[in-house]
Amino acid sequence: MEPSQILSDPLHTKGTAFTDAERRELGLLGLLPHGVTSLDLQVQRSWSEVNRMATDLDRYVYLRSLQDRNEKLFYSVLAADVPTALPLVYTPTVAEGCRRFSELWRRPRGLYLSYPDRDDLRLMLRNRPQEEVDVIVVTDGQRILGIGDQGVGGMGIPVGKLSLYTLIGGIEPWRTLPILLDVGTDNADLLDDPFYLGWRHRRISDEDYFGFVEDFVAAIEAEMPHVLLQWEDFATPHAAPLLARYRDRLLTFNDDIQGTAAVALGALQGATAVAGTRLRDQQVVMLGAGSAGIGVMEMVRQEMVDEGASDDEARAHCWVVDVRGLLTSDRKDLAEDQQAFAHDPADVAAWGCDRLPQLGDVVEHLAVGVLLGLSTAQGAFTEEIIRTMAGKVDRPIVFPLSNPTSNAEARPADLDAWTDGRALIATGSPFPPLHRDEGEDIPVAQCNNVYVFPAVGLAVTAARATRVTDAMMRAAARALGGASPALRDKRAPLLPPWADVRDVADDIAVAVATQAVADGVAPAAQEEELRAAVRSTRWTPGY
Repeated sequence: MEPSQILSDPLHTKGTAFTDAERRELGLLGLLPHGVTSLDLQVQRSWSEVNRMATDLDRYVYLRSLQDRNEKLFYSVLAADVPTALPLVYTPTVAEGCRRFSELWRRPRGLYLSYPDRDDLRLMLRNRPQEEVDVIVVTDGQRILGIGDQGVGGMGIPVGKLSLYTLIGGIEPWRTLPILLDVGTDNADLLDDPFYLGWRHRRISDEDYFGFVEDFVAAIEAEMPHVLLQWEDFATPHAAPLLARYRDRLLTFNDDIQGTAAVALGALQGATAVAGTRLRDQQVVMLGAGSAGIGVMEMVRQEMVDEGASDDEARAHCWVVDVRGLLTSDRKDLAEDQQAFAHDPADVAAWGCDRLPQLGDVVEHLAVGVLLGLSTAQGAFTEEIIRTMAGKVDRPIVFPLSNPTSNAEARPADLDAWTDGRALIATGSPFPPLHRDEGEDIPVAQCNNVYVFPAVGLAVTAARATRVTDAMMRAAARALGGASPALRDKRAPLLPPWADVRDVADDIAVAVATQAVADGVAPAAQEEELRAAVRSTRWTPGY
């Protein structure tokens, strides 16, 4: 490699940290200032620059540019202050990065597989920067966070997710690959934007879409048969069918469906323990019947069964409300996964509603112990609904999980006030701590999928798993719930602090790997062997 190439290669450069001996050996004399800088000092300098910037979007752009220049320094910077770094490289800042992707374009990262080039999918996969890949995150950009169709701008999500696979899960950065399936966009603003970098075309029909994805999966099977493929931010009509079609064919999972569910269930494990109840005994209500909401309820149902409930008993305790109202079996507008949670109209006949029961009706007529929201309906958890709920249970469990913050079903401060401090709260977006009269600030747990998906990637890589099972995701949830600070202090948050998330990931990875062995989708190994494999797989940034 030529000296100038060494300096510009983000995986090999050390920048000003090259020692005098290394500069002479590699032919770098004269290409760098005389002074040699330690990695620690480079990290300090980078954070100093970050802190001087005016906006989080500026910080996001700087950190992404740093990743393009020097990956080892980039991850060292993030690792030095995980709580501050996470919202800068991922939610919520990544949403604006996706909106302005074409405007902010610097250099390519990952692969862009466009529908017009569908006959060359294997050729495009062979153009990947590195031959060996452990983890792929793929999106089609249609349902990005809470901001909708971003077309090619959705690439910001796989790039951000994979940064967390490395930062939290220890997957070597050169063994990750972000992919964007460019099948057009229905975002009129993007189609009219002269800077837009994607295929300037309306989204293709479902028939063409599923055919294109099938061709993509076949190309993955041929080129990288052992890779973990994570589906990310696919629209509801596509997300569940794709997962159902490929989950038994590939090492794959959908983070919006299964990752969201595992994190929510992990927080519920801590919350029910604090409330002194079992999940199987709770009436659980979900506002939102998209793929994420149904995914959470399916994992809740499975956990209730694991706790000893029959399948019918578990379903009887699960209630889902969408934009029209309660899911009932006489509705003709429900998808197959939604039908599994539809109640017989006879179950609610005594309520006396002259229309489909709404969320307020459900809370009025049931002793709801758990109220979850993945509806993106801002303020849907009203004061009346929450006070009614709190009047029936001692420790109401309320999780407004919608992203971004502006779409949350309620603000934690309001939930705390309406329940006189009795509510057990977790959110989908970051919120300020709760302020107590005695001057104490209590952090609000954020059900961010980063608690789970990097650990799953670490687990399947270390254990050499061939599939991701539902039981593996529930094992992740239980391990996360077992790390809840609220188990030791009932006033503490339901989920671990961000500063501890990498250590927690190791324990979750061992739990997931152990379950993979139990499920017969990974080679036989004892727990201590798996723990050692997790430790040896984890990559740590440094020169």
